[in-house]
Amino acid sequence: MLNNKKIIVVLPAYNAEKTLKNTYKEIPFNIVDDVIIVDDASIDNTVEIAHELGINNIIRHEKNKGYGANQKTCYDKALSLGADIIIMLHPDYQYTPKLIPSMVYAIANDLYPVVLGSRILGKGALKGGMPVYKYISNRLLTFIENILINQKISEYHTGYRAFSKEVLKKINYHANSDNFVFDNQMLSQIVYAGFEIGEISCPTKYFSNASSINLKNSFIYGLGVLKTSFCHLFQKTGLLKFKIYEKPC
Repeated sequence: MLNNKKIIVVLPAYNAEKTLKNTYKEIPFNIVDDVIIVDDASIDNTVEIAHELGINNIIRHEKNKGYGANQKTCYDKALSLGADIIIMLHPDYQYTPKLIPSMVYAIANDLYPVVLGSRILGKGALKGGMPVYKYISNRLLTFIENILINQKISEYHTGYRAFSKEVLKKINYHANSDNFVFDNQMLSQIVYAGFEIGEISCPTKYFSNASSINLKNSFIYGLGVLKTSFCHLFQKTGLLKFKIYEKPC
């Protein structure tokens, strides 16, 4: 705990057998109270390794539901366990768990209700191995999103995020996509709900075992990002209404 806040790390996993141990070993358990791993029907030994590591909360989807659906299960479980602060961390070891104390501190001390680990702040993205086409598309999409959503976020596409429970309870994340654009829709919901977003520079690590979507899915994701940004704009101006911005039941 930190400032009497219960802290839970959620790991949305898919075929993470080669990286799960390294990720788990760097989690700062001096402040983290619990870990939840949701396995999205992996075809490797992710679940077996999770058991070996002694993770108490292991959930396995019998069928692959998608990245967004995985996170929905993660957040539902964390809230049911009474989490005050929830950190979403990919178990592919692309993001270092060593930043968790800094991210959590900002939330526990009421500086920000949401903190992102940004790969773009600083100059480490390309140095850390981010493919050039991904870097360019990341910067371009972020530029467009900031204009349409009226924000100054350095990156909307990071998979390293920390939330207060109040944020998760106020946004309708169950209405979001079950696929990769879930992350983008969630940030749009957070901004629309009026929550401030903080960012911290996160080292970039790209390597063979780190998860990454292919070029085709990247293109589909990009279109989904643009759609979400325009939906946000239309919702804010009152031209159209969208379910993802409705209050959760």
